[in-house]
Formats: sequence, C-alpha cells, structure tokens
Amino acid sequence: MRMLVVDAFTDHPFAGNPAGVCLLDRPADPAWMQRVAAEMKHSETAFVRPIKAPDADFELRWFTPLVEVALCGHATLASAHALFETGVAPAGRPIRFQTLRSGVLTVTRADDGGLLMDFPACPPAEIEPPDDLGDALGTTPFWVGRNSQNDLLVQVADEEAVRKLAPDIDVLARVDARGVIVTAVADEGREYQFVSRFFGGAVLLGDGEDPVTGSAHCALGPYWGERFGRTELVGFQASARGGLVGVTLRDGRVELAGRAVTVLDGEFRA
Repeated sequence: MRMLVVDAFTDHPFAGNPAGVCLLDRPADPAWMQRVAAEMKHSETAFVRPIKAPDADFELRWFTPLVEVALCGHATLASAHALFETGVAPAGRPIRFQTLRSGVLTVTRADDGGLLMDFPACPPAEIEPPDDLGDALGTTPFWVGRNSQNDLLVQVADEEAVRKLAPDIDVLARVDARGVIVTAVADEGREYQFVSRFFGGAVLLGDGEDPVTGSAHCALGPYWGERFGRTELVGFQASARGGLVGVTLRDGRVELAGRAVTVLDGEFRA
C-alpha cells in the first residue's frame, strides 16, 4: 500500500499537523487499519479507498494510535492533498469523501493551490465549568461550552494566556470530553482573529496536545463568528508547530481552508 506523511495546515515541512495517509486499492480490515495507525504513531492516520457511489468518490476513515474517530480535519486535508498530488484524484473537480459518522465531506482545490473543506458546524452550548477544569488548565475559564463532538470549548483571558498554558494532562484527561479547546481573541495587529490550542488527553500520545485541529474549528468558527458578527475568519492554533486555519460559515456548515506539504512518500509492506 502507498503510504504518505503529510504536514497539514502549513505551507512548509515540519510545521502544522502531520498525518499518515494510506492509499488503499481494496477494502481493508479495520483491525489492520488500527494496527497501522499504532505503527505510524501520528495523532491520526487516514485510510482512503476509491468507491463508486452516487454522492462520493472515496471512502475515508481516521484512526488514532488507539481508536477510530468520527471526524478529523487535518487528516482529511492531508488525504485530499495526497490524492491531488499523486494524480489519483483529478485536479479539476472536488473530492467527495464518504465517511462512517460524519456524512459526505467535500474538498475543493482553490485556484491558488489551497484546499477548501466542507464540514458540518458543531457550535458549543454554554455549560457550567467542570469542577477540576480550571485547576487542570492552570487558568480561570471565562466561558465554557460543549459541542456535539463532546469537545469542551474554553475561552480564557487573552492570547498570552492561551500561548502560556501548561495544563496538567493527567487531570485534564479525567474531564468528561473528547478534547478541550482553549481559545481567546487574538492580539491587535495579527493576521488572524482568534487563537486556540487543543488538548486531547486520552486519545493523543505524548504531551496530549494536537498541533493543529481542523475539527476544533467546526466549533471555533461558529463561536467566534457570532461574537465578531462575521462569517469569514482566520484562526491560529498556537502549538509548538502551529498553523493557520481559514473559516467560512455557511448555513450550518463550516468551510475550512488550509495548505499541506508531503514530507514522506513510500510503500507500506505489512
């Protein structure tokens, strides 16, 4: 099987969020896909297979090293980039991905080479902060909400507070959530309107932080769109690798814009 490693939400190598992309030529056993994802050790590995369906061209599934997930933005971006770059998908039309739990996702290549992903919006609803959330983050939440992906969205004081976060991942992993999105208004003069970081605890390896999380912007977009009163925004995810995500809101959907770079292209023999 052809396997690529693609850095998503960046225009240069060793930045953004890396994802494995396995280009399948036949159906694969989910247990095998899980073992491959564990071998690759990226936060997500995507598995893409051509199909013939009225509304889709490829099947797409995402696996962390531990579990299959319902939605992954950066690995979708990486998959579309891989398909366009290798010529498996024709350059002149959108790619339609059939997914198990997130419906059909469409990715279009823009004239400037960037990629535009059509995702469902997942706006958060305000909740009372969990008792140990502030202690886990090491800062006081200004606003807390939960969305349909079971992510917590936490607004804190300012961009500096987001960038300086050093959460207790062991405590954060006990919070009832898929992940915790921490966000704030960007400092004046930035090329982006808001800043964020994403901590996944139980589903991520290492320090528990995801470098750039496309699916988190399905919540961040509606949240900040309402507060800024606009439908087009740019967010910066301020991890060590970092990455910009363009967000456009349209009738319950979120269009996420970004770029990607292939850093490895080879054959998976197992």
